[in-house]
Amino acid sequence: MDPPLEAAAVSEAGDLPAAPVESRPIGVFDSGVGGLTVARSIIDQLPNESILYVGDTAHGPYGPLPIAEVRANALGVMDELVDSGVKLLTIACNSASAAVLRDARERYTAKYGIPVIEVIQPAVRRAVAATRSGKVGVIGTSATVGSRAYEDTFAAAPDLDITSVACPEFVSYVEAGITTGPALLAVAEEYLAPLKAAGVDTVVLGCTHYPLLTGVISYVMGADVTLVSSAEETAKDVYRALATHNLQRTGDTSPEHHFVATGDAHQFEALARRFLGPEVLSVRHVDHVAAQYPTGSLARITPEMIAAAQGARSRPRISNFVGGSVMGGSGQ
Repeated sequence: MDPPLEAAAVSEAGDLPAAPVESRPIGVFDSGVGGLTVARSIIDQLPNESILYVGDTAHGPYGPLPIAEVRANALGVMDELVDSGVKLLTIACNSASAAVLRDARERYTAKYGIPVIEVIQPAVRRAVAATRSGKVGVIGTSATVGSRAYEDTFAAAPDLDITSVACPEFVSYVEAGITTGPALLAVAEEYLAPLKAAGVDTVVLGCTHYPLLTGVISYVMGADVTLVSSAEETAKDVYRALATHNLQRTGDTSPEHHFVATGDAHQFEALARRFLGPEVLSVRHVDHVAAQYPTGSLARITPEMIAAAQGARSRPRISNFVGGSVMGGSGQ
């Protein structure tokens, strides 16, 4: 479908907001605060675009979860983002990208014409260009490393030696706001030892939380090792998708950035302000993202999906909305 969300398709899906497609926000999604590194790059590279960010902190981090639970959580949040009226989806989470990318593109791009951008392929492209020896390390969550999504993506490039290591505790440190200190350094030295032994010259930070730990990772690996973050490369893919589908926001009004956390609003706000900056505003609560901005285009958050997402972690889903109306009051 070109351009996305043409009127015929919209009428089949339900009534979307009356606002022009190009004026709608970009949806960015992660299991926590790590995806703010992607949001930061999108804001820097596309300063005229509005962002709607969801951190699924009530159910994250996704790294230790079974793939089926990651998939249910991720699709539930993305359904809500689409129902809220975003024009493009960015999966700013490696675990979710590995679990649901094909499903998401079939569910949202093929059916509704909404482009879906993820973080794995952009990072792989950059790593292939950066490596000098062909020895590349990948660090990620247990879910990402276990999925072998990076190895599968690197397979298209010949003569590469890939060493993958799961670093699950890194996410816990970032989510706690700890990015330095002797305890973190000791954990980093243990995790990164196999990459040093393998002689890699490039390391892919295969989790969007990890760029917040580049200081300690670079210190352990050494100055000659290139660290590849997917954030900047993903933002370039977002730019290309907007340009290709003629979705770039125009006009003289300032963009609006809004942030949602499904868990503790105050903790999320404190970390988001630290890692992203003054774009993060005050917090208020809604039951679901789509409940505040119901367009009826999906409304497919079924009891079965919620039960599967919660699993053994049976906790009520509460979204904590940062800022005001996503659409700035237009089209609602």
